[in-house]
Amino acid sequence: MSHKVFLIAAARPNFMKVAPLWRAMSAHSDSLEPMLIHTGQHYDQNMSGIFFEELGLPTPHVHLGVGGGSHAQQTAGVMVKFEELCLQELPDLVVVVGDVNATMATSVTAAKLHIPVAHVEAGLRSRDMTMPEEINRLLTDAIADLLFTPSPDADENLRAEGVDPARIKLVGNIMIDSLVDSVERARALDTCSAFGLEPQGFGVVTLHRPANVDDPVTLARILDVLVGMNLPLVFPVHPRTRAVMRQHDLDARCRLVDSLVILADPLGYYEFMNLVVNSRLILTDSGGLQEEATWLGIPCLTLRPNTERPITITEGTNELATVESLTAQTAAILAGNWKKGRVPDLWDGHTAPRIVRVLEEFLASR
Repeated sequence: MSHKVFLIAAARPNFMKVAPLWRAMSAHSDSLEPMLIHTGQHYDQNMSGIFFEELGLPTPHVHLGVGGGSHAQQTAGVMVKFEELCLQELPDLVVVVGDVNATMATSVTAAKLHIPVAHVEAGLRSRDMTMPEEINRLLTDAIADLLFTPSPDADENLRAEGVDPARIKLVGNIMIDSLVDSVERARALDTCSAFGLEPQGFGVVTLHRPANVDDPVTLARILDVLVGMNLPLVFPVHPRTRAVMRQHDLDARCRLVDSLVILADPLGYYEFMNLVVNSRLILTDSGGLQEEATWLGIPCLTLRPNTERPITITEGTNELATVESLTAQTAAILAGNWKKGRVPDLWDGHTAPRIVRVLEEFLASR
């Protein structure tokens, strides 16, 4: 018997997690009938379309078209349209990934309709309730029937919150599945030379967290530090960040004659990963890049006071950073004074098949 499974995609970080799941589920068509549902949080070509093409994802079976807006608008819009879809299609299971608004919104909607929910990347905690993502994680994990975790610390978090251990499944890091599958293709591109850069001779910057980019004063301080670094930095600018920079004329800070900061539009997955694999260091506030840097063995500075991925610090190549510490930490990296790190267990590119095996057993038992 084949079970209908909704696979939820909403924003750019989701797509790299959904792609290996889609392939693994599609290979088990006798037991699983995956339907790809795009909620529309990231909807333009640079942030969505090109990722579907490059990662081999099909055109979504359903596009809810919710788009942007405030947290409340996004959440409410997804819940209304997703409820209609669930009542029409009657899925046997909803699989959500990550921690965006649509992750929480579709989970709550499914749970209230008594449709089982599986959460991939469960148990991650920053302990920072000012982060919308932390609220989404907590709510989703509280109601999900299956909690697929990437690392032992996530299991510990869930057990400490009173979650039934039978619901917790340590399967590894789904993001690494996409990285393992694509790293050689990414290396074969010439994105570095297109930017006039030599391998190991530059850094990669990504910034999009509200705490870093919504306040123009804070963002200006960060940009001033970046401009002052003695290292070329490629900075593909997230639309959220770009809007603040344009509104307050902050682009000019990166276009000074002696600036080594290269501002770029968002890149496709393979183009971006070509820059990452050839970089000397990564400076980010992203969750996924901390993990990718750890797997690749590249020094990573996370411009946040906390991380929901502490294993990238305890076992990997990541360290937290502040605006004040960036210059000294970068100098340490360039001097070779940085930890080597190791790849955590089960970050091996086979997480999706492990998830599919659990899903089949779960659905068969119902």
